[in-house]
Amino acid sequence: MISVNNLTIEFGARPLFTDVSFVINPKDRVALVGKNGAGKSTLLKILAGEQQPTAGIVALQKGSTLGYLPQVMVLSDEHTVLEEAEKAFADINQLQERIARENQELAERTDYESEEYLKLVEAFAHDNERFTMMGGLNYHAELERTLQGLGFQRSDFNRPTREFSGGWRMRIELAKLLMRQPDVLLLDEPTNHLDIESIRWLEQFLAKSSSAVVLVSHDRAFINNVTNRTMEISCGKITDYKVKYNEFMELRQERREQQLRAYENQQKEIADIQDFIERFRYKPTKSVQVQSRIKQLEKIVPIEVDEVDNSYLHLKFPPCNRCGDYPIICEDVAKRYGEHTVFHDVNLTIRRGEKVAFVGKNGEGKSTLVKCIMDEIPFDGHLKLGHNVELGYYAQNQAQLLDENKTVFQTIDDVAKGDIRLKIRDILGAFMFGGEASDKKVKVLSGGERSRLAMIRLLLEPVNLLILDEPTNHLDMRTKDVLKEAILAFDGTVILVSHDRDFLDGLVSKVYEFGGGNVREHIGGIYDFLRTKDIDTLDQLPKREVAEEIVVKEEPNAGKLSYEQQKEQAKLKRKAEKEVADWEQKVEEIEQRISELEQQMSTPEGASDLSLATQYAEVKKQQATAEEEWEAAVDRLSALDEE
Repeated sequence: MISVNNLTIEFGARPLFTDVSFVINPKDRVALVGKNGAGKSTLLKILAGEQQPTAGIVALQKGSTLGYLPQVMVLSDEHTVLEEAEKAFADINQLQERIARENQELAERTDYESEEYLKLVEAFAHDNERFTMMGGLNYHAELERTLQGLGFQRSDFNRPTREFSGGWRMRIELAKLLMRQPDVLLLDEPTNHLDIESIRWLEQFLAKSSSAVVLVSHDRAFINNVTNRTMEISCGKITDYKVKYNEFMELRQERREQQLRAYENQQKEIADIQDFIERFRYKPTKSVQVQSRIKQLEKIVPIEVDEVDNSYLHLKFPPCNRCGDYPIICEDVAKRYGEHTVFHDVNLTIRRGEKVAFVGKNGEGKSTLVKCIMDEIPFDGHLKLGHNVELGYYAQNQAQLLDENKTVFQTIDDVAKGDIRLKIRDILGAFMFGGEASDKKVKVLSGGERSRLAMIRLLLEPVNLLILDEPTNHLDMRTKDVLKEAILAFDGTVILVSHDRDFLDGLVSKVYEFGGGNVREHIGGIYDFLRTKDIDTLDQLPKREVAEEIVVKEEPNAGKLSYEQQKEQAKLKRKAEKEVADWEQKVEEIEQRISELEQQMSTPEGASDLSLATQYAEVKKQQATAEEEWEAAVDRLSALDEE
């Protein structure tokens, strides 16, 4: 379908590709992989005809159609969602208008035996058949299913596109592209603006599609589920593997080990030949053998070893101070904007050291609850942060708070402390700020680069509660692995708002699902949650309806209890959690009082004040009693957890 022959691309004096050839066949599902800057997006642009190569030929099979989704595009703001999406069917609409005109002409004409009339009948029949084959009778239903699969609600269809964010408008462009059903789909980071459910839907759509697919994505789970062929761009060459991404990783490792062994053997052979030449170069009796060895050396073709970045960085968060057992407790938390309820009756408790995920469709309240936790917006109900909580928050807007007049290096050097300062260059390199990029001023960085820089700052600040809102959007696979390893080793508490299943896999032990105004707790990892939801088709996606029922946490043994028992258990747990939090606060207040008395007693006047000593002895007794009560409350809560 697409044939690429002897492709060469140069930027200035540096070649990006040299003499590359390959073919994209029908039913191929190709993942383009390689480090940032290798040329993945450039290759997609050339395949789409958006950019011309320095040399070589790109040929699309005659009669084949092609659809291209770039990372950034100019979006229209003049129509409703449905009107804009219907542009995908411009050909069908034109054909339908032509059929209407032909039908009108047939009704008006009476020269039934003439040649022109018979030609008109034939054209009408042909156009009707083509209209049916193009899906003209049911394309509206298919379009609505596609928009819903990508996260839109029916109530959104007649809203102007200008009311939506750039990410949502990109979804409209993706819907238009999918509905055109081109023979070849070229997709550059299609999951960047999708949530988990929409990504799963897109996977299912592409699996059933008859189009060939060539995609660039940093979502490892997505490309592994969608593709059956992996093309790696490295050292100006493309290596083609006819396998999924996970198998490609294994084959690439085996290939490189074979290359290394062959390279080492060749180097030994070269050394032996050179040694023979040097030993016998000036002996007349060996001149024939020496000349033979020289010719043998000239014929050797050097073995190349694939480029691999071995400077893998192991990044750790700085040690954090210990906080209370329950950094976050929500009791009947609700958020409403006028008559619109974002969520209601949210009851959750996050323990110290837990790593949890907030998931759900965009617009269901994940970031809103985060803002409630950050005390950035008002809300109903009670939300308490535990004793000694030091909070670190990452979101896209954090990038706007950076000092634009500082360099990338200065921005990080300001927050780095201790031995980590010796590794600033390595850390910047891991997040794609290597070499001269570290000396750039913040004001010249792109939005994605600023987001990565804000992430590095957060990694170096000593906090014990981390909230990360879509932290992987601008990170490649290697850098995501660096971040994931750092979070796994972090001994504090983490809340992750993310749609990246591979990133969340093995990282979180609890998932909070946002949907329909409710927040439900699911014990287990992200794939445990997805298996529970079994989101395989559009019909299984939860609808956005505000349920009136009280949300009950889904404990591991919840299936064995009746609904009323679950409600009662949840009520007892909330009461026990509040009791723990209250005693924890009491202990904190007593510790503060003890500290004040010790400070007063450390002065000459205080040392001779007997009343201070009496107060100190009394407060120490209160401390012992409060700690005993706190421990008892913790035991009662633990007993409820084990039920």
